[in-house]
Amino acid sequence: MTDAGWDDLKLFLHVATEGGLSGAATRTGLSAPTIGRRMLALERITGRTLFVRSQQGYRLAPDGETLLEHVRTMQKTADNIADWKGQAFAMPIVSIGADAWLSGFITDHTPEIRGKADRFRLCCKSLNHGPDFTYREADVGVVTRRPESGNVAARRSVPINYAIYKVAALTHEADVPWVSVGTETAYAPAEKWTFQNHEAGIRTWTNSPALLPRLIAAGNGRGVLPCFLGDSLSGLVRDGDVIEELSSTLWIVAHDDDRHRPEMRRVIDGLDALFRKNAQGFAGEEPQIPQAALARR
Repeated sequence: MTDAGWDDLKLFLHVATEGGLSGAATRTGLSAPTIGRRMLALERITGRTLFVRSQQGYRLAPDGETLLEHVRTMQKTADNIADWKGQAFAMPIVSIGADAWLSGFITDHTPEIRGKADRFRLCCKSLNHGPDFTYREADVGVVTRRPESGNVAARRSVPINYAIYKVAALTHEADVPWVSVGTETAYAPAEKWTFQNHEAGIRTWTNSPALLPRLIAAGNGRGVLPCFLGDSLSGLVRDGDVIEELSSTLWIVAHDDDRHRPEMRRVIDGLDALFRKNAQGFAGEEPQIPQAALARR
């Protein structure tokens, strides 16, 4: 049975349901003699008598009845696969990749990126190492350094600044310890800054940048956060000015082959509009911008 092709099995289904070659010929567009030859070949392959042939047509033999049940099951499975495939292509997907801090902000503002009338699916990815467009880890990436290579298109967006934050209760303490992202997972300059400048003072660290603001908010010490996040968290205060050496620009990056797709343009434009709307917060010039509570992260 392993040598019986699906095309011949579908043709058998037509002959069985139509009761003969002429009906199957009408359904398939093949000639009756061609269908007859293929049914004989199918009987040879299966080693079974599938039809009782007469002037009245093709009546299923007992083995033909058994095969018909199997083929109907196969056809139902094939139909289900076709429906499943059709659902995937019915609505395109756009994935957005960014670091843990930016991906959290983007996730909180997805209704501003995709409107109710937009017919595409959205996937938000936290990629702390930065999206790799060679392997298509994301369709659209938000990075703080413009890619220097690759077949990508980059749109310059808004400045982003970083500062040191701690809980207000530590304001008057003389020697506040440091909290940092561990060196094994630090990727961006802002994640590496504490280890590079205050390694001896680090008392607490994490392998997840998403946990860093929680550790700071719990009172473990001071650490570096993007201003749009640190300024939005209740109970945190800045410890000094913006760290000028960490100042950078947000870039919205997409593979050059895909960026003209309507859903891609919608996401890129939506991200840029969102960032520009909150430009003061990203620059650290506005103390509060809308942001989900830390407990939701």
